[in-house]
Amino acid sequence: MTKTTLPRPLKSLIMLPVFCLSLLNAEAAEIKTQAKHAIMVEGSTGAVLFEHDADVTMPPSSMSKLMTIYLTFERLRDGNILLDDELDVSENIWRKWRLQGSTMFLKAGQKVTVRDLLMGVIVQSGNDACAVLAEGLAGSETVFVEWSNEKAQELGMTNSHFTNVNGWPDPQHYMSARDLATLSQHLVSEFPDYYAMFKEKKFTYNDISQTNRNPILYSMPSADGLKTGHTEDGGYGVAASAIEDGRRLILVINGLKSNRARAREAERLLNYGFRNFSVYPLLKAGEVVDEANVWLGMNGKVPLVIEEDVVLSISRQDRRKMKAKIIYTGPIPAPIVKGQPIAMLEISAKDMKPVTYPLVAGADVSKLGGVSRLKAAFNYLLMGSAGSE
Repeated sequence: MTKTTLPRPLKSLIMLPVFCLSLLNAEAAEIKTQAKHAIMVEGSTGAVLFEHDADVTMPPSSMSKLMTIYLTFERLRDGNILLDDELDVSENIWRKWRLQGSTMFLKAGQKVTVRDLLMGVIVQSGNDACAVLAEGLAGSETVFVEWSNEKAQELGMTNSHFTNVNGWPDPQHYMSARDLATLSQHLVSEFPDYYAMFKEKKFTYNDISQTNRNPILYSMPSADGLKTGHTEDGGYGVAASAIEDGRRLILVINGLKSNRARAREAERLLNYGFRNFSVYPLLKAGEVVDEANVWLGMNGKVPLVIEEDVVLSISRQDRRKMKAKIIYTGPIPAPIVKGQPIAMLEISAKDMKPVTYPLVAGADVSKLGGVSRLKAAFNYLLMGSAGSE
C-alpha cells in the first residue's frame, strides 16, 4: 500500500462578532485614586474593574476584623454555635482592651451573646468583642489566630498574615487590598443569613450607644457594608460594598489621610463603578460557539462548546474595543470524544490582558478507515476537505 503523506495541520483563527464576548478581568485605565492601595470588584463575576497596588501588603487595621467575623459566621452556619449562646468576658480581656482602641465597653465577668458580640465588632469595632469571640470559640486568641491564617490560605489570600484577631498594629500582621476584597466577597456570598448585620448603623450595649463608622452607610442608600479601619501607619481605609438594581460592587481602599477623604473617595469610586461599568450575560454553559474542521473523521466538522457561563463585566467604552478569536490547531484529527478540550476562546482589548476560555467538542467524531480514509485525504489535497461529505 502506498503511504499517503498528510498535510501539516494549520492553526485556525476565527474572528467572532462582539456579541459573543466576555471578560473577567477588565481595567479602566483612566480611574485615579488618592488611596495608596485600592481595588474594585464586580460582585457577581469577580471581575476586577480597577486596582492600584492591590497586592502590596499593608497594615489592615480594623478591616482585618472581617476574618474574625467570617470565622464566627462560619461556625454559626455550620451549627457549632448559636446567636443566643453566651460567652464569658474574662478578667484578662477586660484589663487588656478596656483602654486600648475601639471598645464595646464590656465588663469583666459578663456573659454576652454571640449576636451582641458580632454587633459589637461590626458596628462598634470593639477590640474587646473580638477577643471574647476568639477566646470563647477557640479557647484562646492564639488558636483563633491559627484558624485565621489557615482560612486565609484556604480562601487564596496569599498576601495576608494574622498575629491577632482585631488588627492591632504589628509588623507581622498584614493584608493586601485584593485579599480584603476576596474575604469581603466570601462574606457576602456565603452568609446571606448574617450579612445584614453590616448595614446596622447603631448599636447600644451596657447603656452606651455607638454608631457605625462606615461612612457610605450614611451617604449611599445602596451601601450595606462592610468595615472601616485606621492606624497611624496604615492611614484610613474601608472595605465597602453596595448594591444597585441587583448589581453589587465591592471596594477596598486604604492609606487615605483623613476620615473625610476616606468617605469621599469610597463614595466617588463606587458611584463611578456603577455609572461606567455594566454586566452582560452573553454565553451559557453548553452553548455552541462555532465549529472546527476535522481531519479524517466521519464528520467534517465538530461543534465547539463553552463549558461555563460567560458573563461580560467591563466598561462601556472598552466593550466597543474588544476583539475575540477562536484558536485551535487544525484540522483536528479524528477520533474526537465529546467533551474533549480542542480549542480556546480568547478575548482581548486595549486596556486588558487577554482572557481565555476552553472550548470542548460538542459531539463524538469517529475516525475514517480503509478506502474512505484514503479518499478523504485525497479530497483534502485537492479541495481542502478533511472529512466525509
